[in-house]
Amino acid sequence: MRFLHTMLRVGDLQRSIDFYTRVLGMQLLRQSDNEVGRYTLAFLGFAGGNPAQAEIELTYNWGVDSYDMGTAYGHIALGVPDCAAACQRIRAAGGVITREAGPVK
Repeated sequence: MRFLHTMLRVGDLQRSIDFYTRVLGMQLLRQSDNEVGRYTLAFLGFAGGNPAQAEIELTYNWGVDSYDMGTAYGHIALGVPDCAAACQRIRAAGGVITREAGPVK
């Protein structure tokens, strides 16, 4: 397995990007809008990000300007050679799979 990124929800995308780039010295690696889902993703990291280093994924859900303590956390992404096999190992160890492997709908 390989650590890919950690996702955090943000209420002010540009302010968050400015913090991670200007204050922490990260680079904005890529950014994309999802019109159907009404959100924008921004990936930031050091030294070009993956595969050398993990990244931070900032998710701005359009029209949401704040989150309560704890609700901004989204997920940790791991890269695996076989998603179905990884899910099977997790289940066998007593873990719960909340969404089957596959692309975002």
